[in-house]
Amino acid sequence: MDANSWNIDQSEELYALKRWGTPYFSINSQGHLTVSPQGERGGTIDLYQLIQALKGRGLGLPILLRFPDILQDRIERLNSAFARAIAKYNYAGVYRGVFPIKVNQQRHLIEGLVDYGKPHNFGLEAGSKPELLIALSAIDSREPLIICNGYKDHDYMETAILASRLGKQVILVLEQLDEVCLAVKTAKELGIPPTFGFRVKLSQKGQGHWGNSTGERAKFGLSIGDLVQAVQILKQNQMLDSLRLLHFHIGSQISSISVIKGALREAGRLYTELIKMGAPMGYLDVGGGLAVDYDGSKSNFYASKNYNMQNYANDVVAEIHDACHLAQVAPPTLISESGRALASHQSLLVFDILGQSKVEEAPIPPAQEGESHLIATLREIYEGVTLGNAQESFHDIVQYREEAISAFQLGILSLEERALADTIYWQTCLKLHHLLGPHAENDDYETLDKLLATTYYINLSVFQSAPDSWALDQLFPIVPLHRLDTRPTEKVTLADLTCDSDGKIDKFIDLKEDNSPLLQVHPLEYGPQTHFYTSNQGFKTAERLSHRPYYLGIFLLGAYQETMGNLHNLFGDTNAVHIKLTPHGYQIQHVVRGDTMGKVLSYFQYNPEDLLERMRQQCEEALTNQDITLEMSQKLLNNFSHSLNSYTYLS
Repeated sequence: MDANSWNIDQSEELYALKRWGTPYFSINSQGHLTVSPQGERGGTIDLYQLIQALKGRGLGLPILLRFPDILQDRIERLNSAFARAIAKYNYAGVYRGVFPIKVNQQRHLIEGLVDYGKPHNFGLEAGSKPELLIALSAIDSREPLIICNGYKDHDYMETAILASRLGKQVILVLEQLDEVCLAVKTAKELGIPPTFGFRVKLSQKGQGHWGNSTGERAKFGLSIGDLVQAVQILKQNQMLDSLRLLHFHIGSQISSISVIKGALREAGRLYTELIKMGAPMGYLDVGGGLAVDYDGSKSNFYASKNYNMQNYANDVVAEIHDACHLAQVAPPTLISESGRALASHQSLLVFDILGQSKVEEAPIPPAQEGESHLIATLREIYEGVTLGNAQESFHDIVQYREEAISAFQLGILSLEERALADTIYWQTCLKLHHLLGPHAENDDYETLDKLLATTYYINLSVFQSAPDSWALDQLFPIVPLHRLDTRPTEKVTLADLTCDSDGKIDKFIDLKEDNSPLLQVHPLEYGPQTHFYTSNQGFKTAERLSHRPYYLGIFLLGAYQETMGNLHNLFGDTNAVHIKLTPHGYQIQHVVRGDTMGKVLSYFQYNPEDLLERMRQQCEEALTNQDITLEMSQKLLNNFSHSLNSYTYLS
């Protein structure tokens, strides 16, 4: 089919762009992907042209692009959704969101979020001592809440309680009975009235990857029995008036709204019962769980959700309104910790393709006198392939290739004959694939599709930049940044830079199935000076980086991925750029340079200066022994020194 018989609408459908990317991502008339950081309010940036401009500024790929305007837009959408829900149900309370710092601890993001959240009194949630320090320093006003979750020691509690003297609204959420006792002791020592919250384990369990981490056997929270006992401890110490908040969490990425509604009903009852027990209360923290529709299917699939932000806000408000109305108690200030839904959209990673490995048509050498019967049989299968016997031919060629491998291992076939058997096998597979092309529903065609898929070698580490793709089979949208006005005819898997067989992406969005093992992209375009190596089997590898640049983007990476990435094979943090929309285009607010090789090595106690000195000494010894020339020695040392100060990725 003609690659040009294609349009941008078909690309939008193929990559489900309108399903997961609205209102931020679309395609322009040039076939380039664009971002609209302020959503429907206008202003777009051509991502392909942006990457060209960043490369012109000396920034190498991969590059993480962050759009603070998207973060601001997400905060406004969440608060607007709750405002509409509160008005709809005549709810007498208010909404105060907090952002869980663990979702993305990057300084520029947190500072921007606090700034954008000021009109909504948006706060922060800390789950550790370092995150508490971030929250206390970032929030300098009285209205936003600072919610303190996670394991706590005396220093943590003391710091949080003392910070309340600065006018900050700090709520210590207690999750175990020994924490309740320690919190009471710490508050008494300081003589400062604290503000406590209790985290409770609900019987309602979450779902998906984190479903088993919730429910009555959850890692965090007080059981129902513990909750009653904790209230008694506060009563005995004349501190029940310090209990102001009830918190629960049923997991991240809750794809079904029915799970959320079930948890809200249970939490609403617990909240009203605590008031009946004498606690003043005032806040209900519904935790996280507001999902992101990664695949655009709008279903209860783990990478999607069957509700929108407004549905979520409506159900939170309605369920708690009903519970309080039934119990005739004042409704609480509602808090949510919707980190994933706020942060995911604001960042994407752009990377380039380094090379490829694919099976191409190649001539089969003519038969030689005395050729083995096994090779002759393989030739007969290849030459006799028709649409009518395609299935039989495929099964036969697989069987006889396996026999050829066994014959080689037994010393019956020579290395040259084994290579010839492989050549005939791959060329037969190609012939069958072309023949079955118009009949794509055929199961054997799908098998051949996977077998003959091209591998694109990508300039990134999955373990560093998309760890959930590796660890949890998380689906992230992956889309070319350009050529979207032409047909993507190549079906590929993506292999990263690490020396690890798991360093790949082979699960992609597919609205017909849960996922697809192949991604449809464009073939690499090579210039006239490109040199190829083609094996007898037809595997073709182009000289690295000799093709024209081809850029892909991984989207919705803003939650968890940057923080949880690791240094496998010592590939470090990528370059990161913060881009702000302006009336006349865009402004690069911040450039955060990625790790150099020297910096990554220093994480593992290697001193770059010591490494360079060791190399110098080895070069001097080689010079003395006349094993290397002075020119070669200096070139080696210059390369070594340059590498220590260079990006860990390929250029």
